Amino acid sequence: MTAHLRRSTVALSLATAALLALGACSSSAEIEEEARTADPGTSATAISVDTSPDQDRIHSTLDPDAAALLPPGAFDDGVLRVSVTQGAVPLAFYADDNSTVIGSETDLATIFGDALGLQVEFVVNDWSNWPLSVQSGDVDAVISNVTVTEERKQLYDFATYRSDVLGWLVQADSGLSISSAPDIAGLTVGVSSGTNQEQILLAWNRENVDAGLDPVTIDYYQSYNDAVLALQSGRLDAYVGPNPTAAYSAATSPQDFAVAGTTSGGWPATADIAVTTVKGNGYAQAFQAAIDHTIADGSYAQVLARWGLSAEAVDTSQLNPAGLGS
Repeated sequence: MTAHLRRSTVALSLATAALLALGACSSSAEIEEEARTADPGTSATAISVDTSPDQDRIHSTLDPDAAALLPPGAFDDGVLRVSVTQGAVPLAFYADDNSTVIGSETDLATIFGDALGLQVEFVVNDWSNWPLSVQSGDVDAVISNVTVTEERKQLYDFATYRSDVLGWLVQADSGLSISSAPDIAGLTVGVSSGTNQEQILLAWNRENVDAGLDPVTIDYYQSYNDAVLALQSGRLDAYVGPNPTAAYSAATSPQDFAVAGTTSGGWPATADIAVTTVKGNGYAQAFQAAIDHTIADGSYAQVLARWGLSAEAVDTSQLNPAGLGS
C-alpha cells in the first residue's frame, strides 16, 4: 500500500448503522491469520482496515472460460455495473470522503469482475430499490447480501458466494461456545425484534423449556451500539445478529469481543448469499464460474479475511440452489 493511504482501526461506532440493513437482507498468509474470528477465551490481533477512498483492493486474474460464458454482445463497453447498499459495515459503506463506497461486497465484486475481464462500476441503491434497479437494466448484477429465496428465484438467477449466517457475539473472555439451543440455556441474550434471529432465538428457547432446561432471558435492542454497551457492561451474556457485524466487531476489537459460534440465517435450513441477476439473461452461469476462479486463486479468501468474514466462506459457488421458503 502506498504511503499516502491512511490506515486506521475502525471503531465499533462505525457499525451502529449496520444491524437493520443487514437484518433486512436475511428476513459474514498473514492477513488471514490476523482476520480470523477469535475463538472464545483466546487472544487475537486486531485487523486494521483502510477506510480511505484510495483503496488498495485485492485483485484476481482473468478467467477466459468464465468470460466466455457471458452472452454474445454483453458488456460491449467492458463495464460491469453492480448495485450495492451502503451503510452496512463491513459489507458496503462510505469511505472517509463520504462518497466512495468500500467494503467486503465491493471487494468481492471487484475480483469477480477481474475474473470476467470487466471493470466494475458501483451503483449505490437503497435496499428496497435493488430489484427495480436490476430489472430495469440500470445495473447488471446485485452484490449486496441478497439471500436466495424460492420467491426471489421466480424473477432472478443466483450464483452463491457467501453463507448466510448469524453470529453470537460475546465478551472475549466469556469462554462461551454456542452451536445449539442447550448452549444458551439460562443466558441473557440480546436480539433485534422482527428479525430472523429473533425467531431462531425464540425457537431455541422453546426447545430448552420443553427439555426442562433453564429459559433464556431475552432483551430487545434496535440499536447495535446499545447492545454492544450492554454486552460490555455484563448486562448481556450474548448478542445474536447478522454475522458480518459480529465478526467485524470481534476482528477489529478482539480484546473486547469474540464470536462464540454461528448459526444459519435460515435455521434449521441453510441459507446462501448470492450474486443476483435477472432470470434467464445468462449472466449467473458466468458469475458462478468467476466466483469459483477467485476461490481457486485465493483472492476470495483474502477478501473475506481482510474484513473478518472468513467464517462465511463457501467451497464452491452454486447456481440457483434451494432457497428459503422451499
